[in-house]
Amino acid sequence: MGIVVQKYGGSSVATIEKIKKVAETVGKRKESGDSVVVVVSAMGDTTDDLIELANQITEYPDKRELDALLSTGEMISASLLAMALKSMGYDAISYTAYQIGMRTTGQHGKSLIEDIDGEKLRKSLTEGKIVVVAGFQGVNDEGDITTLGRGGSDTSAVAIAVKLDAQCEIYTDVDGIYSVDPRLYKNAKKLSEIDYEEMLELSSLGAQVMHSRSIELAQKYNIPVYVGLSTSNIKGTLIREVTNMNMESKPITGLATSDDDVAITVKNIPYNINSISNLFGKISSKRINIDMISQTAPIDGIVNISFTIPKGDLNECMSILSEITDKDNLSIDEDITKFSIVGIGMKTTSGVAGRMFKLFAENNIEVKLITTSEIRITCAIKTQDKLRAVKIIAEEFGL
Repeated sequence: MGIVVQKYGGSSVATIEKIKKVAETVGKRKESGDSVVVVVSAMGDTTDDLIELANQITEYPDKRELDALLSTGEMISASLLAMALKSMGYDAISYTAYQIGMRTTGQHGKSLIEDIDGEKLRKSLTEGKIVVVAGFQGVNDEGDITTLGRGGSDTSAVAIAVKLDAQCEIYTDVDGIYSVDPRLYKNAKKLSEIDYEEMLELSSLGAQVMHSRSIELAQKYNIPVYVGLSTSNIKGTLIREVTNMNMESKPITGLATSDDDVAITVKNIPYNINSISNLFGKISSKRINIDMISQTAPIDGIVNISFTIPKGDLNECMSILSEITDKDNLSIDEDITKFSIVGIGMKTTSGVAGRMFKLFAENNIEVKLITTSEIRITCAIKTQDKLRAVKIIAEEFGL
């Protein structure tokens, strides 16, 4: 048998009873002959609770210290799961990211995995131990604890699977990946498999099942990722490279929405490449992710530019923009939902955009911004129109 890396999310380890249940499941997998590495998230809402504590201290917590605080949640889960396994007679050991040499780069709260020293992991597995690793965290060149961003435990698990050339299984509180969030559309279909590209787009556009960077890493190293329910044997979804036959079966695979973005319009910008480059260069230097961009036609050498960013980056972005232009030239629209349809089949199917916008027009749904890729169409609509848009598009494309 081989090595398997399993990741259990916060809802799966939210209580002591659930941690014991995970320990039983992991123990059975070990007994089947596999070597097992388990990556865990913080228990339940622990991360949110820790952020709230930090905000009680200061409105703007120091990012280095915030990372140090948030990383403790996963350490608690890892230690408790290792204890539970030991109490059941299994040889288990927990490690922090520091102990397995998970080196990171980049900013606190948004760090990237650079490499992992797999020696300690392999040694423990060779000794027959079940290894439990605290997800979501790493250590930078200065020896400081960093975190990988929300959902970062998925990335931790995939990175370890890459290093160990192992299977990767992500266990959550849902039984797989659906074409549409079932909470928004009750008739959503579960997918037996989905292509890396499609899952990467859906994850980055608001689908909450997987962290987008974990999919990017899996695709780069061709590591199939299984996503399933932690408390059931119901078959889940496999993320992998699909065949051409599957790609051409239908144009749209999934639909995603996100209420986590805000649109900013910067008015009266000189129409030259240096001004526009300066604007986006300063924003990108703070690792603020810009998604949708729209520019008006130049009038008398002046343009307006609109773009979307995560709401959590609004204050920092506005601070940057205030150094570039006057307050009167800035406007903010928080009443937006990013609405996206994704499918590799769009590469070979024409008319998808026409069908989508025809339905929007017939149902009086205003489109504020639009951006596209080869396999994706994303538009910003009013949040109040979200459920209506989900229903009509899901029905139109059989999602």
